[in-house]
Amino acid sequence: MKKITSWFIGALLLMVATNTAMAQAKKPTIMVVPSKNWCVENGFTKTYSNQGKTEVEPDYEMALANNFDLKLVIGKINGMMSERGFPLKDLEASLASLKNNAAEEMLTASKSGSEVSESAVDKLKKVAKADIIMELSWKMNQRGPFKSVSFILRGLDAYTNKQVADGIGTGPENGSASVPVLLETAVLAHIDNFNAKLQAHFDDLFANGREVGLKIRKWDSFDGDLEKEFDGEELGSLIEKWVGDNTVKGRFSTQDATETMMNFEQVRIPLFDDKGRATDTRNWAKGLQKTLKDKYKIDAKLTMKGLGEATIIIGEK
Repeated sequence: MKKITSWFIGALLLMVATNTAMAQAKKPTIMVVPSKNWCVENGFTKTYSNQGKTEVEPDYEMALANNFDLKLVIGKINGMMSERGFPLKDLEASLASLKNNAAEEMLTASKSGSEVSESAVDKLKKVAKADIIMELSWKMNQRGPFKSVSFILRGLDAYTNKQVADGIGTGPENGSASVPVLLETAVLAHIDNFNAKLQAHFDDLFANGREVGLKIRKWDSFDGDLEKEFDGEELGSLIEKWVGDNTVKGRFSTQDATETMMNFEQVRIPLFDDKGRATDTRNWAKGLQKTLKDKYKIDAKLTMKGLGEATIIIGEK
């Protein structure tokens, strides 16, 4: 009887510990950044070349160095999120890590000659590895001696850049409060509803997998194409089967498929592997890269764009 009781208590404690760990793991990791619109309005931008086209992106490093209110505002929002149990990635610390780990940018050409390039923001996302990017815009309103702050808060999935939560509002007027305090007062009335939307999105990721994208390309040096047969099946079909077998509930969409390329969208990958370790797009795609090598003796190069888009180029590394 004592053995049964001890076994039952042990099992109960293990279940409680497991549930507690899962509950803790369910909170998405957050990184707060100023919105692109705010950076443009305040002159904190830089340009980069994206497949020959000039793109404008936020320059967070310049913004933090030249706008002290921004640092205070991010600190206030970080504090509010931390109080509600959300783990945080600090923008300034992530930028420092990106600078320390910077390597030469590698541009990879596909058969069609297109390039896979990354913006500085994409690179930052890979370093920070936050689940949610919280974009914040605000402006000061003045009426005589009284001031108030209007804000727009957007929660973006760091892997897809899709908006999953939002909050818009204007705080009460005050004659003496600082910008960070005015913003904190304005956001406070909306933050819990905003966080509930974030949590709903993250719960969906646990149930249905994280949404990512996968592209398949080939080098000119590859002897064959995606219609080449292995064990009686075309290589493209084998890749598609692998994607289906390694997604949550087999969820994915084949957007394009030719003899030289394939594009997969809405690919739902698990948050954790079969050993309970956190996974991401790169680790997941490496599984396909390894399968191509082990089963079919095909070398392939894996490149990443941000956190959520992997490209596998068949033929060589």
